[in-house]
Amino acid sequence: MIIVCGEALVDLVPTGAEDTWRAVPGGGPANTAVAVARLGTPVRLLCRLSRDGFGRRLRDHLTANGVDLGLAVEATEPTTLAVVDLDEHGSADFRFSMEKTADWQWTPGELPGSLPPGTRALHVGSLASVVPPGAAVLRTWAARHRDAVTVVYDVNVRPAVLPGREPYLEQVEAWLRVAHVVKASEEDLAWLHPERDPLDTARAWLAEHGLDLVLVTRGAAGAVALSCDGPPVTADGVAVRVVDTVGAGDAFTGAFLHGTMDRGMPLAESLRYAVRAAALTCTREGAAPPSRAEVDAGL
Repeated sequence: MIIVCGEALVDLVPTGAEDTWRAVPGGGPANTAVAVARLGTPVRLLCRLSRDGFGRRLRDHLTANGVDLGLAVEATEPTTLAVVDLDEHGSADFRFSMEKTADWQWTPGELPGSLPPGTRALHVGSLASVVPPGAAVLRTWAARHRDAVTVVYDVNVRPAVLPGREPYLEQVEAWLRVAHVVKASEEDLAWLHPERDPLDTARAWLAEHGLDLVLVTRGAAGAVALSCDGPPVTADGVAVRVVDTVGAGDAFTGAFLHGTMDRGMPLAESLRYAVRAAALTCTREGAAPPSRAEVDAGL
């Protein structure tokens, strides 16, 4: 069992027609949970789902994809919306409508006092890990469980959600003191520390925070895993026709969790598996992670 904690929101994606957007389920943690479930690993999403129409649609989407919502909170606040802009290469930029929406209003009483039996990992990330007031509540709760399970933190920087780099860095640094494994893209690391090479930032995090592993995704170039136990482990990129990149990083994380926590893959194999899952996600519109059969077929 893997528990994923964070936001489940709605992406408004351009349809190609002028001034027309399509509402699709999204949110980094929700996408990650779907990725894990589609690969066949039991997963529960700890999230706050609105009672509004978008919230009901999110609930239907998650359950249809095999995500257990037994830990989800029914929230009175509205669903968070993200307006997606795609450039000519399929890369996504996000603008958020998140004033007093459901995803950030965590209270300690909404979080479970103990983790379900068989829980192997607790994954937290994206906006819910940095947006107040709920971010600090989630971090305190995750810290209480770090001696029992592996805590995985996905940085997934979204500059628009906090007022500047320094507040964002403060939130990230606080999570680095809780996590065992951290995943970040080269773009995340370059934005947080523009003064140095992204891999140097990852090495600094390892040294300063005693992390077990830092996973760095590199887009078309693949990914690299850094640890204190040996040289970097790399996985080459997989050449595909990119439709868009929405959800690719979440598919990577979900596949890595599936490979390491469920199937016991060695690090190099898990990294290659995760890169392939991310590449397949880029071949279709929206956050649509592949099935286990699709990823296994390419190995």
